[in-house]
Amino acid sequence: MFSKLSKGRGAGVSTSTPPRYTLDRSDSPLRPSQLPLLVNPWDIVLCSSGTLIACENALVVLVIWQNPTLRAPMFLLIGSLALADLLAGLGLVLHFTCAYLLRSDSAQLLTVGLVVASFSASVFSLLAITVDRYLSLYYALTYNSERTAAFTYTMLVLLWGLSLCLGLLPVTGVNCLAEEVTCSVVRPLTKNNIAVLSISFLLLFGLMLQLYVQICKIVMRHAHQIALQHHFLAATPHYVTTRKGVSTLAIILGTFAACWMPFTVYSLIADYTYPPLYTYATLVPATYNSVINPVIYAFRNQEIQKALWLVCCGCVPTSVAHRARTPSDV
Repeated sequence: MFSKLSKGRGAGVSTSTPPRYTLDRSDSPLRPSQLPLLVNPWDIVLCSSGTLIACENALVVLVIWQNPTLRAPMFLLIGSLALADLLAGLGLVLHFTCAYLLRSDSAQLLTVGLVVASFSASVFSLLAITVDRYLSLYYALTYNSERTAAFTYTMLVLLWGLSLCLGLLPVTGVNCLAEEVTCSVVRPLTKNNIAVLSISFLLLFGLMLQLYVQICKIVMRHAHQIALQHHFLAATPHYVTTRKGVSTLAIILGTFAACWMPFTVYSLIADYTYPPLYTYATLVPATYNSVINPVIYAFRNQEIQKALWLVCCGCVPTSVAHRARTPSDV
């Protein structure tokens, strides 16, 4: 994720060597460790994003961890998402630190592995939340059961286990440090490695899209049944809130696609010879998804809002305490 400008070849995105201009070391009176290091502004942007991501999601993790009432499957999945994004933010900060201070290939591989595992867990957690929302509507009468809790724990184990395996690939030798021609736009990930990640993302996005379509159908069907029972007209508040719920789902899916799709498509068609500017321009928006996730999934939730108010000021405003849950909260 750090670019390197070197003489005699195209520039590529590198996670093992920080960006610097190549100097004629034979004419330099300084040792290599004393040569001037120029900080890439894009790396500063990534590090700043990582700091914001870590702080924002740390608050969510802290609130869920300290509040024993937030142990329902939904909150466990939101906590998993916040933890994944927290680790992703820390990984971006550590990666920047290692690239510009330690300048060690081993440290770079570890931080790249952490970033890959964390963002993978974040995307998988988003899928798990979508599955949970679908099940909570489709099996509304039996949702709050021990079977649901067991299924949630199974999803958590699987998503974190798979994410850990993906993060370990660069560390265990699946990298392009030995053969630069196999590098992808994110060095030291190989072209095949990032292709697997990108294709997996596209498949997950397709599955999430299908689930959200089914959720919209269920919400609209329930709204129609309630309208018939109460003889509501189309312009009633219930219809308006149901329409807001469907709009919220569209915003959730649209935000996810807008953040991740550019980098996913670009990483499939590009390689290490492409200008690093294109990689940064598509990678930075992808990190913003971890900034937006707490706003969409945590801070809008009524129970988490109450917990946040208790942590911040020791009280809960009446407007928050008595707000009814509406279809826009799906």
